[in-house]
Amino acid sequence: MKINKISKNNLKKDFTEEKDPEVKLIPYTMNRDSVRVKNKLSPYGVKMIEAPNMWKASYKGDGVRIAIIDSGCDVNHINLKDNIAGVRNFTPEDMKNPNIVTDRVGHGTHVAGIVAAKGYNSVAGVAPNAQLYILKAIDKTGSGKASWVINAVNYAINLNVDVISMSLGMSTSDDKMERAIKNAIANGISVVCAAGNEGDGNYEDFEYSYPAAYVDVISVGAVDRKAVPASFSNANLVIDCVAPGVDILSTYPNNSYASLSGTSMAAPHVTGTLALLKEWSNDVFQRELTPEELYAQLIKFTKTLEYPRTIQGNGLIYLKPR
Repeated sequence: MKINKISKNNLKKDFTEEKDPEVKLIPYTMNRDSVRVKNKLSPYGVKMIEAPNMWKASYKGDGVRIAIIDSGCDVNHINLKDNIAGVRNFTPEDMKNPNIVTDRVGHGTHVAGIVAAKGYNSVAGVAPNAQLYILKAIDKTGSGKASWVINAVNYAINLNVDVISMSLGMSTSDDKMERAIKNAIANGISVVCAAGNEGDGNYEDFEYSYPAAYVDVISVGAVDRKAVPASFSNANLVIDCVAPGVDILSTYPNNSYASLSGTSMAAPHVTGTLALLKEWSNDVFQRELTPEELYAQLIKFTKTLEYPRTIQGNGLIYLKPR
């Protein structure tokens, strides 16, 4: 009987592929006419969640450290450059140079702007004074490896950030990623994830995307400007809250702007909200709240919508003065 030899290289390749699943950006759509938008009214999402109420009380996310694990960022964008506190590349792109986080997709730049864009050209993020750490774990194809994301999470833990924001996902769970995320939370970091865009409009037909489906993270669904759940937004039993995610204007590579739709856009609204609430709670409670305590405060700042909990969780983020 002839025995086919299997090289060590092949064994290694097969093992790596089996144990290192693909992670993709949460699907999103773009209004093609909006890439060159400038001097427009400020993004409606920021106003819809009442973030300016916190600004008036002098809470803009000062001193709050946020890691955005995504496709990179245009770190020279006029709305973002003053808030970039650090960068790290975990992909093979740019010859694996750890200091280059060029965003060849646009997704990461858009997410960063929703969180913390300065108000140039009337485009402001939810927490315009927060510090951003751009951790690139998605390449130009819009996908990456679970190991890249895990390495980024571990790096964020070492940075001692306050919040990790991830608008990416995969259809199945990964034990190593779940352990990394649990470790982040155990180290006092809140983790925010986009719920996913596999929704079909049936609130009893559940769709799950990971890491958003892990019970320890804050899973965010999307609504439109009328607070109607987006048809694409996942419904399931672990949705925590919803935020604006349809036709969201934000920053885009090459110093431009774009309007995108997806739960990818809803999640950073919550990330920015946590930055505001963290700064606020430090004043009110005169101590650092745990992720569980900060989550409790976040839920207090929600407004229940007239839809099943499976699509809205605790409701719409709403920063009305308390």
